[in-house]
Amino acid sequence: MISVEEALERCLALAAALPSETVPIAQASGRWMSLPAVARRDQPPFAASAMDGYAVVGDPGPGDSFAVIGEAGAGHAFAGSVGEGQAVRIFTGAPVPEGATRVVIQEDVTRDGDRITVTAGAQGGTNIRPQGQDFRAGDNLSPRRLRPNDLALLAAMNIPTVQATRKPVVALVATGDELVMPGEDPRPDQIIASNGYALKAMIEAEGGEARLLPIARDTEAELLTVLGLAEGADLVVTIGGASVGDHDLVGRVAGLEHSFWKLALRPGKPLMAGRLNGMPMLGLPGNPVSAIVCGHLFLLPMIRAMLGDPQPAPRPRQARLAVDLPANGSRAHYMRARLAPGEGVPGIAPFDRQDSALLSILGEADALLIRPVDAPPCRAGDTVPYLPL
Repeated sequence: MISVEEALERCLALAAALPSETVPIAQASGRWMSLPAVARRDQPPFAASAMDGYAVVGDPGPGDSFAVIGEAGAGHAFAGSVGEGQAVRIFTGAPVPEGATRVVIQEDVTRDGDRITVTAGAQGGTNIRPQGQDFRAGDNLSPRRLRPNDLALLAAMNIPTVQATRKPVVALVATGDELVMPGEDPRPDQIIASNGYALKAMIEAEGGEARLLPIARDTEAELLTVLGLAEGADLVVTIGGASVGDHDLVGRVAGLEHSFWKLALRPGKPLMAGRLNGMPMLGLPGNPVSAIVCGHLFLLPMIRAMLGDPQPAPRPRQARLAVDLPANGSRAHYMRARLAPGEGVPGIAPFDRQDSALLSILGEADALLIRPVDAPPCRAGDTVPYLPL
């Protein structure tokens, strides 16, 4: 058996970044921007008023009076300039007229016809946003997975399209005579195929595109037929059939070049990876919890690597243990656990039942508590690593 770390390294070696394509920013949410985006203009593109008020020259005090000579609104600049003793009525976001050095907010003046007078207690500050305060033309937005906030920034930079890595297409193949689809009428010796739906949602939430293929029955001919439907995918993921039983056919399929099989992990010992006729392939365990945990540990990092993420590996966080735990054995244990608010770091408590078939426990969990190989006993209050779910 190999370690989780070595297995991840080998999985990532199979997952090269995909080519990029031009994507309109309206369709770029969640996509991995592969090249820096360069701002085409300053933001703001002019000195802009930060408040509703009056643009004036100098630093007036209580009792100072000004003649109002015009108005400036957002999208409607005042065409002239402001001199001593003059003021321009101005609104938030409007360009500051030439010559003005301060905006006196409207609450700090009284107005009588075309004259304003500064009142006692007027606030200081210019209330002007300098040109380029946010960013300058030529500033870069570095490659990243684009969030809604990034899209607003790109639009403000006057960038209508970005170069984004193509979405990885992942073909999901559940295997086994015991499986039927949700809504069908299973025999007493059959179960519902559930893993693929969680994995599909995980892939799509990470920025990939999932294709849920038909169930492959336990014959080599049918498995090869269904795998043939994966043609054109960037990654094929099988669910089940990766163990050593007489009916576990995935590991014996023609054209499969193994990178590894079996690792020191609980849950998820029967994990397989390699290339299937040149296509990256990941063989997940059939047990529901094992498949989903391995999806978090290996499948999602492969998706991130294909998208171009330079740091695709899971990033453990720290929590404070709420209960005592015994020493761990020879396999790393990723325990389903529940987080609780705490000072500095959250508290974490593993569920008592950790059987790899218990989806109900996984449904209640919001974390995987990581127990490394041969970890010594832990006491309540110790700091331990975990992965959020």
